[in-house]
Amino acid sequence: MLVDGEPAYKRAAGLADREADRPMTEDSIFLLSSVAKPIITVAALNLVQSGTIGLDDTVSEWLPAFRPRLPDGTEPRITVRQLLTHSAGLSYVFMEQGDGPYHRHAISSGLDDTDDDFPALIAKLTDIPLSYPPGHGWGYSMSLDVLSAVIEQASGSTLPEAIAALVTGPMAMNDTAFSVADPRRLVAHYGDASPRPRRLVGDDAVPFFGNPMRLSPGRIFNARAFHSGGTGMAGTAGDVIRLLESLRTGQSAVLDAPTTRSMFDIQARTGGLAAGPGWEFGFGGSVLVESEMAGTPQSPGTLQWDGAYGHKWSIDPARGLTVVALTNTAFEGMNGRFPVDLRDAIYRSL
Repeated sequence: MLVDGEPAYKRAAGLADREADRPMTEDSIFLLSSVAKPIITVAALNLVQSGTIGLDDTVSEWLPAFRPRLPDGTEPRITVRQLLTHSAGLSYVFMEQGDGPYHRHAISSGLDDTDDDFPALIAKLTDIPLSYPPGHGWGYSMSLDVLSAVIEQASGSTLPEAIAALVTGPMAMNDTAFSVADPRRLVAHYGDASPRPRRLVGDDAVPFFGNPMRLSPGRIFNARAFHSGGTGMAGTAGDVIRLLESLRTGQSAVLDAPTTRSMFDIQARTGGLAAGPGWEFGFGGSVLVESEMAGTPQSPGTLQWDGAYGHKWSIDPARGLTVVALTNTAFEGMNGRFPVDLRDAIYRSL
């Protein structure tokens, strides 16, 4: 946690591997799951500010094979902006029931293992009817993975190369990539269970709001799987907070101040779908609009998101506060009691 740029609290607690009795360390590497999304968002906005791509570009200009249709057969225009804000009409396999089209087409969320590459993923997504007309709804989705394919085309390089050039290299995020910098520092990942969390093995399933979410910690070592910009990176808390703090201050090595500020603006209305009442969506995360409605001590204008493997981050510009909490337990560390208690303790201390 940083307050006005100064370290206020930093701690590695618990075990990185319970079975091996290996302690957590400050340089432990975690599978970031959706903490990858702000990284991909910053990369895309970097390309926007350079004029390489435009927010209102039609996605099919970059990905000619990406032409999904609405249930009535019409082909709507989908933009880069809609991909960035999860308003493109796409979905996630874990957001639907077991007989839904994402299940029938075996769409990988980026968290489960697959041998699909980007062309195979784009072909599958094109075969599935959109959930709603783009720009006229909101749904957490595979849109950052489609955006990742756009980044590849626009940059003329692979996604790992593009992210290294656009974000992690300039930001000195040396342990953050689509591979594990040092496997000895990678934490073991666990899923909620009773009486204690259980180690995730293979292509595992953990209940998520009534649906199973498939989690495969070994996916990051599968060279055949598409590099998931939505969920597929690994990194450290130190790397993540370095990026987030640059967004708070607007003094980034990769984004100018106006572009950075746009991440904290409301970019899509979600009707409470993004993070509950009082929250809307910016670029890279949800934006707090009404603290009392949301039931949070955070300030309006706070940007926040999380990660399925057990992570939560937030930036509260009004309080000069940047917070990152990475855990190795899905989903307690993301939406259980832990992140709520941590948030409340932080604001009491302020």
